[in-house]
Formats: sequence, structure tokens, C-alpha cells
Amino acid sequence: MVLKVHVPSAMVHGEVAEGYGPVADAFRRNFARGREIGAACAVYRDGRKVVDLWGGYRDGLTREPWERDTMVPVFSTTKGVSSTAVALLHSRGLLDYDQRVAAYWPEFAAAGKADVTVRQLLSHQAGLAAIDRPLELRDLTGSPALAAALAQQRPAWTPGERHGYHGTSLGWYESELVSRIDPHGRHLGRFFAEEVAAPLGLDFHIGLPEGTDRRRIARMHGFRTWEMMLHITAMPPAFAVAFANPRSLSARAFQNPRMLGVPDNINRPDVQAAEIPAVNGIGQVRSIARLYGEAATGGTGLGLRPWTLAELKSPAQTPSRGLLDQVLRLPTQYSLGYVKPFPAFRFGSASGTAFGTMGLGGSFAFADPDTGVGFAYAMNRTGFHLWDDPREVALRDALFAEVLGEMPQRPDTARARTRRGAGHRRA
Repeated sequence: MVLKVHVPSAMVHGEVAEGYGPVADAFRRNFARGREIGAACAVYRDGRKVVDLWGGYRDGLTREPWERDTMVPVFSTTKGVSSTAVALLHSRGLLDYDQRVAAYWPEFAAAGKADVTVRQLLSHQAGLAAIDRPLELRDLTGSPALAAALAQQRPAWTPGERHGYHGTSLGWYESELVSRIDPHGRHLGRFFAEEVAAPLGLDFHIGLPEGTDRRRIARMHGFRTWEMMLHITAMPPAFAVAFANPRSLSARAFQNPRMLGVPDNINRPDVQAAEIPAVNGIGQVRSIARLYGEAATGGTGLGLRPWTLAELKSPAQTPSRGLLDQVLRLPTQYSLGYVKPFPAFRFGSASGTAFGTMGLGGSFAFADPDTGVGFAYAMNRTGFHLWDDPREVALRDALFAEVLGEMPQRPDTARARTRRGAGHRRA
């Protein structure tokens, strides 16, 4: 079972700008109610850091404290970070979202994929959620074996007709595409490090560098696969049942290599060192918030151009046969490597221009251009919600509903305000 520990109030640290106190209050309540082992939350607004909170234990077993510079694995919250690197290539005129992937990567055209566009691939519509050829950890960092497995994979459905969460495969497809487009042939991890992280001074890594001080890395306290069935009120029942069947697309999308199907394995040094751009990003939470804060306020420091930001803000293009996710088994919405707001997952302001990604266990980060907000939260005690983990959404609701006067983020809050006929106000 997932570890629970008592965290003294004196172990919750950080600061918030004037007016952002409700976010700090919600952060403290998460610890006071025994929901956290260790966690951090950061918010940038209009280019200024307004929330910077951390607390608890970076390792609940050894009781070592979560420090200001603690880094944490964020699972699929990595996807949005990786897709921002791809967006940078679009801004530089090297990538067209509506071009065929095979125009950049000819081998990709095999097995019925000749007409798949970059937009379809990044929006989880290409039918490539599972990789059939068994992979080993040594294959994952830009190897010819990985490139061949990706290129030879046959789609699970006609690309563009459906979508399904490409849980681990998306990052490898992005990385191989980046290596074909980048004039220096860099794969995504190195490209991100040199072209995104270094210019912005971000402490975030896709493939942990050799020599990293491991005392700075939070230990993830995960759950066993069978425990999902005990939490079907939090995790969609159809997904939990499908995931329990190893032959299902839902299971195969997360279990190649097999070690990736066990959350605790993200703590392994060899897994952290590999390049898995959809899953194994590790870094400071404030670095993720700053990245999204840059994107939310025009992207100048990041190098994003207005035409790219317009693409990221735009509504997702719906698959021709509807929004039922073939992997997660409920309606979802994706665009260009990000999750976009949809009825079951409301985030950011009411316009729907926000974009980001959530991670296994409860982490979430996104940009909201309407308010100029970059938001990030991550923790080391894994929960069971696919999104709207109660700890995370309490922070997000405090920010948007209480501080900014925007759309309520929690489903229960939204329903209550709808019944009262409450209007929204801008800060």
C-alpha cells in the first residue's frame, strides 16, 4: 500500500506574493490532512514568480526533508515539457504540424503510416500507443533498435479516426522526429537541455545527467498495479479493468519495456538516466512552472513565435470518430503533445486556451495564456486519479477561483457555483 507519514507543519516552506495566500493555505492543508509525504507547487504570472512552495519529506522512508532545490520525477507531466521543445522547432520554421511525418523521417511511412501528419502523431491520433517489438532499457536513448521499432509499428486504428493516450511511445516518436529535423541531429533530451533548459536556467532533465547528486532527488512512493482495482472511484473503472488485462491496448501502452509498468521503478538510477521523453522527466517544480509561464506570456524568453503560440492555444482537432480514448477508455482531448481542457477536466480560464499535461500519481503543469499563468505541482506520494487529484486541484482552485476570480477548477466547486448562479470576475 502507498506509504503515509505525518509531516509536521514546520516542514512546510516557501513564499507567495501578496494576494496569493489561499494557495499557500491549500498547500498547508494537504499536509495537515495527511495527504502528502513531500510536494512542491510553483506559479508564475505575467513573468513573475508569485508562488513558490515546498515541504515534507523527499524520502518518506528515511525521513530526509524536501529541500528548496529538491528534484522530483513527474511521470507524464514530462510530455508537455517535451512537446514545448518540439514547438520550438515549429517556431524556427523547421517543422510544420500539418506536414506528413514521413517527409522528415522516410522510414516512418512503413506499415500504413505514410500519410500520418505531425499534428495527428502529437495529438495521440496515429494509433501508435503500443510498441509491439519488445524493448530493453538499453534501447531507449536514441538507438537504431528503437528507431526501427517505432518506424515498423502498425497503427491500432486508422490514423485520424480515433485517439488514444500514447502513454510512453509519444516521447520516443517526438525524439526521433526531433533528431531528423534538428540540424545537429540531437535527440529530444539533449535538444531540450541545450536549447530550452540552458537558456532559461531550468533545473529539469529528460534523462538525468551522469554525476547528478542523488541526494537531491525525491523518492517516489508508488502503488502496485492490483491496488488500482481498490480505487475505481478515483480511477475510471473501464480503464482500471482494461489495464488489468496484459493483452489490452491500455496495458500495452504502458508496459514496454515491462519495467515501466511499475511506478516504483522510476526510482531506479538506470531508468532515470534513460531518455524517455513521455515519462521520466526529473527536475525542480518551479522550473516547470517557469517554462509554462514563459509560454503563457508570449514565449519570448523561450523563443516561441506568435504563430506557434496560436497553434498551442487553439482548440484540438477532434478525431473523425469521436473523443472516446482507446487507451484511457473515456472521452479526452489532446493537441500537439498537450492535454486541452474538456468537460471532465476543466483547467485554466474558461476560454479553453490553456494547455499542459498531467502525470501519474497526481502531478500537473500547464500554461494559461488568458491569465498569463504557468502552474506546476508535483509530489512523491502517488495517488490514483488520472487527473484532478484532490491535492493538486485544491491548489489550482485556490489560484483560479479564489485569487484570480476565474473559472472554478474543482468539479464540486463548479457545480455548487452553477447552482448559485455565481458569476466570474477577473482579478
